Amino acid sequence: MAVILIGALLTVAGIVYMASAALRRGRLSDPAPVSASDRSMPNLATPGPTLEPRRRGLGFLGLSQNWPGLLMMAAGLILLLSVMVL
Repeated sequence: MAVILIGALLTVAGIVYMASAALRRGRLSDPAPVSASDRSMPNLATPGPTLEPRRRGLGFLGLSQNWPGLLMMAAGLILLLSVMVL
C-alpha cells in the first residue's frame, strides 16, 4: 500500500513541478517587449496584450527544463507498475 501511495505522490509531484516550472518562466498574458526592429512586422494576430507572447515558442516542453518532473513521473510510474506486476 505504501508503494502505491509513494508512486502516486511522485507522479502528481512531477506534474505539479512541470506546470509550476512553465509558469515561473514568465507571465503568459504580457507580450514580450517590442524592439524597434519588431515594430514593422508584428507577429501577433491581434494588437495589444494577448495570451500568446511574441516568440514564446514551445521551449517550455523541452527536456532540459523539465527533466526533474519527468524523472519524478517515471519513478512514480515504475513504482505503480511494479505493484501491479507483483
